[in-house]
Amino acid sequence: MENKKEMRTWLNDFNLPHPIVIAGPCSAETEEQVLKIAHELKNSDVSIFRAGIWKPRTRPGGFEGVGAIGLKWLQKAKAETGLLMATEVANAAHVKLALEHDIDVLWIGARTTVNPFAVQEIADALQNTDKIVLVKNPVNPDLALWIGGVERLYNAGIKKLGVIHRGFSTYEKTKYRNIPEWQIAIELQSKFPDLPLICDPSHITGRRDMIQEVSQQALDLNYDGLIIETHTDPDNAWSDAAQQVTPTVLKQIFEDLKVKKTSSNEEDFNTEMIKLRANIDVADAKLLEILGNRMKVAEQIGALKKAKNVAVLQNKRWNEILGKMILDGEEKGLSEEFILRLFKAIHQESISHQEKVINKI
Repeated sequence: MENKKEMRTWLNDFNLPHPIVIAGPCSAETEEQVLKIAHELKNSDVSIFRAGIWKPRTRPGGFEGVGAIGLKWLQKAKAETGLLMATEVANAAHVKLALEHDIDVLWIGARTTVNPFAVQEIADALQNTDKIVLVKNPVNPDLALWIGGVERLYNAGIKKLGVIHRGFSTYEKTKYRNIPEWQIAIELQSKFPDLPLICDPSHITGRRDMIQEVSQQALDLNYDGLIIETHTDPDNAWSDAAQQVTPTVLKQIFEDLKVKKTSSNEEDFNTEMIKLRANIDVADAKLLEILGNRMKVAEQIGALKKAKNVAVLQNKRWNEILGKMILDGEEKGLSEEFILRLFKAIHQESISHQEKVINKI
C-alpha cells in the first residue's frame, strides 16, 4: 500500500473548518437514549454519530450490546438529525447487517485488529464498498499489525479508509486506561501522511476529566479528528461510564480546544525555528554519545562479572538506580512515566551488552 493524496478525499469532502468529530454513546442502550443524544449533538461540531451495537467484553456476563435492533435506532437518528451514523463491526455478519441498514461509517475495534483472519473476513464482506471504514490500533503496540489491517481493506478495493488511535494495553499502572504510545501513531503518520488519523481520547484515558488534555495533545500532533464517547447520563451508562462526557461538556471541549497551524511563513518564526532545531540536533548527538559511552562501561561490568562468575541481573542495584533517577528527573521537570520508560530501555540495552560479553567464547 502506497500513500496517495486520494486517501484524504472522503475527509476533504466534509469541507470542515475544524478537525472532524465523531461522537455518541459507548453503547446504544434504548431508542430514546440514542435519539436524545443525537439531537443534542445535531447543531455542534459533530459530523458523525457513533454508538456501539455489538460490544465485545473481556469477560462473559457483561452488557454485550443490544444487537441488530439498535441499527434501526441509528437509521431513525440519521433521518431526524442528518448526522452520519457509525458503529463497530467484528465479523462478516455484523457487516451484512450494518450495510443492510445503510450505516455510513464502520470501524474495526482493537480486539479485532489484532486478528488478521477476522480483519480479512471483514474486508471480504466489504469488498469495494463506498462506506468509510476506520481501523483502530490493535491492543498491543504493533505498528505492522495496525498497517496490515488497513492493507487488507485497501486490497479489497475500499477507498475511504482511516485509522483510529485508541492507545495500547499494558500491565503497568499508569494514569491512562490505554497508554498512548504517541510515537507509534506518529510513525504511521510519517509512513502514510494522507491516511486520515483520528484520536480516541475516551479509550486512551478511561477518564472524562482527561478528555480535554489528550484531545489537545492529538490536535497538537496534527491529527485529523477525534472520536469521543458522549452520553446524556454518563454516570449511569451501561458501559464505560467513567470515560463518557455529556453533550454540554463536549461542546465546551470544542470551544476550549486550540487548532494549531501546521507551520508559518513568517520569516522570524522560520529563523528562530531553524536555530532551535539546530540546538535539538546538537543535544541529540550528545545524548547518543553519552549512551554509547554508558554501554561501553556496561561491557566492562559484563567482563568483570564473567571473570568472577556473577549473574548479569542485579535487582537491588537496578531498583536503587530507578528510584534515584525518578527523583532526579522530577527536579528537571521530567515525568515519572517518562523516566521509567527511558531507563527500562537503557537497562535492557545494558543487559544485552553485558550478555554478549559474558556469552562470548
